[in-house]
Order: sequence, then structure tokens, then C-alpha cells
Amino acid sequence: MKVNERIKALRELMMERSIDVYIEPTSDPHQSEYVADYYKGRAYLTGFTGSAGIAVVTMNEAILWTDGRYFIQAENELSGSEIQLYKMNTKGYPAYDQWLMDNITKGARIGINGLIFSQGNYEILNEKLKKKSPVFHYHEDLVDIIWENRPALSKNPAFILDEKYSGKSTTEKLEEIREYLNKEEGDYLLIGSLDDIAWTFNIRGGDVTNNPVVISYTLIGKKDAKLFVDLDKLSVEVKAVLSTQGVECLPYEDVFKVLGDLEEGVSVILQKDRVNRLVYSSIPETVSIISQDNITTKLKGIKNTVEIQNQRIAYLKDGVALTKFFYWLDKNIGKLEIDEISAGEKLLKFRKEQEGFIEPSFGTISAYGSNGAMMHYSASLDKFSKLEDKGLYLIDSGGQYYNGTTDTTRTVALGEITDEEKEDFTLVLKGHINLISARFLMGTSGHALDVLARYPLWMKGVDYKSGTGHGIGYLLNVHEGPHRIATAVNSVALEEGMIVSIEPGVYKENKHGIRIENVVVVQEDIKTDSGEFLSFENLTLCHIDLNCIDPSMLNQHEKDWLNDYHREVYNKISPFLTEEEKEWLKEKTKEI
Repeated sequence: MKVNERIKALRELMMERSIDVYIEPTSDPHQSEYVADYYKGRAYLTGFTGSAGIAVVTMNEAILWTDGRYFIQAENELSGSEIQLYKMNTKGYPAYDQWLMDNITKGARIGINGLIFSQGNYEILNEKLKKKSPVFHYHEDLVDIIWENRPALSKNPAFILDEKYSGKSTTEKLEEIREYLNKEEGDYLLIGSLDDIAWTFNIRGGDVTNNPVVISYTLIGKKDAKLFVDLDKLSVEVKAVLSTQGVECLPYEDVFKVLGDLEEGVSVILQKDRVNRLVYSSIPETVSIISQDNITTKLKGIKNTVEIQNQRIAYLKDGVALTKFFYWLDKNIGKLEIDEISAGEKLLKFRKEQEGFIEPSFGTISAYGSNGAMMHYSASLDKFSKLEDKGLYLIDSGGQYYNGTTDTTRTVALGEITDEEKEDFTLVLKGHINLISARFLMGTSGHALDVLARYPLWMKGVDYKSGTGHGIGYLLNVHEGPHRIATAVNSVALEEGMIVSIEPGVYKENKHGIRIENVVVVQEDIKTDSGEFLSFENLTLCHIDLNCIDPSMLNQHEKDWLNDYHREVYNKISPFLTEEEKEWLKEKTKEI
């Protein structure tokens, strides 16, 4: 069934149920950024495969909203269908809720799948549209009815992450959560977000590709902790470990009954945008709801000393794999037939050689030439490019190790590049150095620092339509809150122990894409009469291609940073290389 046929089939169901508008977000019951194949309903309905977007279907129109990372990709993937692309945060394109406000009739019936629509979004939409008095139909998944050969849910087993990796036991984490419950006068904490649950119970799994989480809910009280999960995924050993730490494991679907049986007058703390509408609506009205961000998101966002040391090890391993890959690429480009897919597979082979590697941390972005202009480009067997001994090649990739999660982007010259490409690369490098070498006052948010990375680009009238940095989990999601570095306002201050990426870029449609991404950990710096200052400790160990740089554009501070960084890369990576690889890396990290 093709996209237009799917839209037609959905409209027929809408007519049967007297639904005027159907909304299909990119989501699952746990409001995950990356979802299991079973929950990729928006992708099935629209044909757009990016990780972010929302589809709205009426009897006369079908529209997809997505953000700047995916504009080019969405235009390509929607081509030939009736679906219109609306660009988020772009002049001339209203947000989806404003579009609904402007276009629906009073009393319109709106269909949503309450399992994948968060309570927070439900309330925001209801408030936005209150003048239209909409009626929500949220107990049915209409996309499921038309979905041919829908993938099955995972049955992958869960495992316990040893304390030598996590740095803290589940018992200790539950104590912290209960201290928070007492402070906030809450009886229970309900968590629906998978990464928070995995962190709390030191469990990992394979329910979402590249995201080692276990599909589950949890309800934590002052004396008990219930984990709602497919019990078939838990071995006897896993259940025993959880039981000794005071965790009761119950069937996944039991969350509705347990919540429905809560006693009158008790209070439940939850984050409305991380709990779905159906789960929320199962809580009796006699129960008091305290709406707050998950405390676990902040707790896991600040890595402990064991996690940070393990992350250093992970980035050393990853740096070895990346160096061996770029050496292989440099020696074979123009000699062997290499394409975007085979290049990505070769890098994966080098990662698999590293002890403790589990899987990639996200789908590798392997993009040659103009494909790099699509920030989240994904080569496929139907569409990919061959690498030639000229132009730029961008590869953004990472690994899941027992030592943690990695994420690195490098853009390299495969041969001759243009003056424009070299200038753009150098501007990106200047922005990268400007931010990564910054010192900032304690209490500063990533929002306040974002301009440091953009400033060299802005001075040339260039910008990139994405954030500059995101938090990264520990053997968890490659994108993790609560902190980030972006133009979008975020009041969360960067704190010692937070891990975040720094990845400015330039993306020029039909020309090239350039991104340089290192991952850093926030550390203490100096104390003065003005206060306490923080800075970044670099974790990523991979050379930056000197062939892409115009040295005349760099000031002395930037040259010194690059030389110091390359010295560190060589000293830490070279012991794990062959003599030929060492000589090659020495040349790649020479002083500029």
C-alpha cells in the first residue's frame, strides 16, 4: 500500500467514526525520541523516515511538520505523494496546533492514539483549541488498522548493568528518589520514559534499535518499587537481582490496573510530557497529581566519577576504531570501490574489534558530497552515493559500549576540495574551538553559550538549523536531557559531570555538508571573586582533517588549541596502532 493509498484508507476509517482530523506524531507509549519499528506509524503513513515529525490528516489535506534537520530529506521522501511539507520554526509555516486552530470547525472531532500522545501535549492542544471546543477520540489506533505487516514488538532479553559500569546501585538510586518524594510530599513517582527507567534499575535491553532500553513503566513509592515489563524478557538472574534491591516485577499491562487501584487522597508525581494520555487517564480523579519533570532525568544527566572514567575509556576505544577507519579510507579511496554504505560498514567492523562494544549508538550518517547537506541523511540500498577521490565526506556515528555511549562526527577531504568548502570547514572549526575552549560562570545554561559556536559563521551570514549540542546517556540514548546547547531557550544550567556534544556545522543544499563534533564533560575550572567558573574536558579522540583547513583564517589561540588537541590524540591513540598507522596519524596531527 503506497502513501496516498494509506491516506485514503485512513480517511475511510475517519469517516466511519465521524473523525474530522487525525494526528499521528512520532512517538511511542513512552514518548521516546527514537522508537521501536512497531511504533513507526508516522513513517508508515507518510513515507518520511526521519526521527522527528507530526502528521495531520483531514478529509481534504495531509500535512507533515518536521524540523530543520530534515527539510531536504522530507522534500525528497514526500515527493510524489499528496502530503505537504510544513517547516517547523520557519516563517510562512504555522505550527501544527496553530494550523488546526485556523482550519478546524467548532466542535470538530480529533482522533489521536492515546497510547502515543503524551498527556502534556494533549493538554496543550486542548487549551490551544478550546475556542473550537474539540472532541477528542483517543482510545483507538487507526494507523494500526491500515498497517499491513506491522513489525512485532521486541522480545530481546534485558540485562543488569554491573555497578563497576553504573557507579551506583539501584538501592542507592531508589534512596535518592525517596528523599525527593519526601521533600516534594509525594507518595509515588510514576515514570514512563525508558531511559529514566533503565538508569534507575541499572537494566539495559534491546527493545529499540541502538537504544539499549527495555519497554516498561515504573511506579516508585516510599517503601516499594514496581517495574511493569514483559516478564519474558527477564531471566531468573535478572529478577533475583532486582528483587534483592526491593523491585517487584509485574506484567507490562498491569500498570493500568495498579494505577486505577490507587487509594483516594494519595499523590503521584509525574512528568506529563513523558506519560501518555491513556496511562494518565487511568489514574482516579481522587488521586492528587503533582506535575514535575522527572527527577531521574537530572540525576542521570550528571554522571558520577565511575561513569566519567568509563566514558574516557569508551572514547579511547572509539578513537582507535575511527583512526583505523580513516587510515583505511585514505589508503583505499580511488583504488577500491567504496560507497556510503560500505564505508559505514567498514567503520562498524573496526568498532566491533573493540572490547566491550555492543552496537551502534544510532544509525550512522555516512554522507558524500551534497548528501552531507542533509543533517540526518541515511544512505539506503535504494539510494546511496559512491565515494570518489575528491570532495568532502561526512560521517557521524557512535557506539554503545559497556563503558558508555559515544558520538563523533568528522568531515574529511577525499581529494581536492573547493575554496568555498575549505572556508566553510574553517568557519565551523573556529566556532567549534570558540565553544569547546570556553570558560563560563557556574549557573550558565547551554542556551547562553550557543552563540559562541555560531559567531564565526554568523559573521559570514551563515547559520545551521539545528542545536549545537545535546546531552548523551551512559549506555543509553545518544540524545539525553535535561541540558543542551541551542538557540532554543533552555534554563537548565550546565553542571559538573554533565556530558554534552559540541557540533556546529554548515549545510548547503546541492553543495556540501560540514560538521565537526566532539563530546565533552563539564568540569570545575577556577574560583575568583566573581564566582565559580566551569569549562569543558574533551573526551573525543579523533584528528581533525588539516587538508580541509585554511590556516590563514585561524588566530594563534585557535592554532594552539588545534595543535594541543592533535598532540593529545596522537599520544593516546598511537599505542594501539600499527607502525604504518602511527606514521600516518603523525602526519595527520602535525602542527599547523
